[in-house]
Amino acid sequence: MTEEITQLKLSTIVKNPYQPRLVFDEDRLRELANSIKENGVLQPIIVRKSKLIGYELLAGERRFQASKLAGLETIPAIIRTYSDEEMMTLSILENLQRENLNPLEESKSLAQLSDKLGMTHDEIAKALGKSRSYVSNLVRLLGLPDKILKHVENRTLSPAHARTLLAEKNPKKQLELVDKIINEQLNVRELEAIIYGEEKVTDKSVSNSNINLFTDETEKELMKKLGNKVKIQANKKYQGKLSLHFDNLDELEHLIELLKK
Repeated sequence: MTEEITQLKLSTIVKNPYQPRLVFDEDRLRELANSIKENGVLQPIIVRKSKLIGYELLAGERRFQASKLAGLETIPAIIRTYSDEEMMTLSILENLQRENLNPLEESKSLAQLSDKLGMTHDEIAKALGKSRSYVSNLVRLLGLPDKILKHVENRTLSPAHARTLLAEKNPKKQLELVDKIINEQLNVRELEAIIYGEEKVTDKSVSNSNINLFTDETEKELMKKLGNKVKIQANKKYQGKLSLHFDNLDELEHLIELLKK
C-alpha cells in the first residue's frame, strides 16, 4: 500500500528530540540546498504528530535543514504514528544506517540504544548488520577523556587509535600518548608497542624472545576476535596465565558465552 505524501509547512515541524546527529557538513548541506532549489525535494521526510503542536521529525534531517536553507516554505512528508520508544529506536537506526556519522556521534548513538532502550550489544549488532565487537569497541570510546573524544570528533585521531588508548587506564598517560600520536604521526602498531611495552613482564623466565613473540602475536589475534584486551604471561615451559579484560557486565557475559562454545 502506497503511503500518502502531504505538503507540510516547515514552520510546523520541530527537530526530532531523539536525533543523535550532532554536526552536519556545511558544504554538503549547501550542495543539497542547491539541488533542492533546482529539482525540489525528491524523497519525503517522515514525521509524527507532536503531543503539543505541529509535527516532530523522524527521518530526513538533512533534507529538512537543506530545504530551510533553500528558502522553501513547505516540504513533502509522510505522517506516521510512533511511540517515544519506537521513535528513538528508528531515529538512531536510521542515522546509523544511512548517514555518515563521525565516530563520536556513532558511539553516542549506540550508547543510547544500550542505555535508554536496554538493547544488548548483540541485539544492536544484529539490527545494524555489524559484529558485536564493532559495537562494543565504539561504545567503549566514550570512556576516554573529553579532550581525546574531541580529537575523534574532529578526525584528528582515528577510532583505531582511540580504541588502542583504552588499553592504557591512566587518563594522564592517555593524553600524553595522544600528543605523541599527533606530533610523531604514530600508527596503531607503534602505539600498541608503546602501551604494551610498558606492561611487559620483566621476570627472567620469560625473557626468551621466541616466547615474547608468540605471546604478543597471540594477544593481538585474540583481541581482534574478542574485541577485548587480552594479556598472556608465560615462562620458557609455556606455563603461565591468560587474562581477559572487560569493562561491564555485557562484555563479561559475552566473553563467558564465547568460552562456553
